Amino acid sequence: MFKKVIILAAFVVAFSSSVNVGSVRAAGGAEINSQDWTTNGLFGFFDRKQLKRGFQVYSEICASCHSVRLLFYRNLEEIGFSPEEVKKIAAEAEVAAGPNEDGDTHDDGELIVRPGKPFDRIVSPYPNEFAARAANAGALPPDLTLMTKARLNGPNYVHALLTGYKDAPSGFKLSEGMNYNPYFSGSQIAMGAPLSDDGVEYADGTKATVGQMAKDVTAFLIWSAEPELEERKRMGIKVMLFLFVFTALLYAVKRQVWAKLH
Repeated sequence: MFKKVIILAAFVVAFSSSVNVGSVRAAGGAEINSQDWTTNGLFGFFDRKQLKRGFQVYSEICASCHSVRLLFYRNLEEIGFSPEEVKKIAAEAEVAAGPNEDGDTHDDGELIVRPGKPFDRIVSPYPNEFAARAANAGALPPDLTLMTKARLNGPNYVHALLTGYKDAPSGFKLSEGMNYNPYFSGSQIAMGAPLSDDGVEYADGTKATVGQMAKDVTAFLIWSAEPELEERKRMGIKVMLFLFVFTALLYAVKRQVWAKLH
């Protein structure tokens, strides 16, 4: 009986760790279908090739409006970029280095910029919130670092939102300057459809369809929100194995003690 309880408990833990919600409804009322992410399940992992493609989509398309302010360029080594590649990626960005005030008579106080370094945060598209709103008709593009954790069913929601743009149905009153997307609250969103087929040219030759780019950039955002996911899952497996062995030892000791008493 005791062995059956252990087996049942192990099955429940494994199942609860690997189950994937079939679908939920977005704030706009549309049903969000679940995608097959490599990070799902007890043995989930990151596909480094996919993460690199996702960063390419972010940097070439999303970075013009959205930041990932919690990430540093050096973090990109964790998704498969070499130190040399990271240095090159960082150097393509301009980082504020302070005002021009070195004592020269020609100093004018203008902001000095320098090429980025691996220890810098990934540069945001706007210097502050006010500049971001001014450039987007009052709307504030959200930071994407924790986006997949901030939303219920986050990865599937992000993927659905990116692929969900369509013409508004007959009778739907779409506000001026808004776009129809049934996965967004109220079914209308200020951001236009960011993805289009062949919007990027993948370095690994993968065909850049809207669905592929949405899947890749979402995977990148899953990593940005939880870069320790693989380590956490590995630790969870080790803890479970330890508990199983420890429980078995306790059971054996219990049998030995009670055998002597009887």
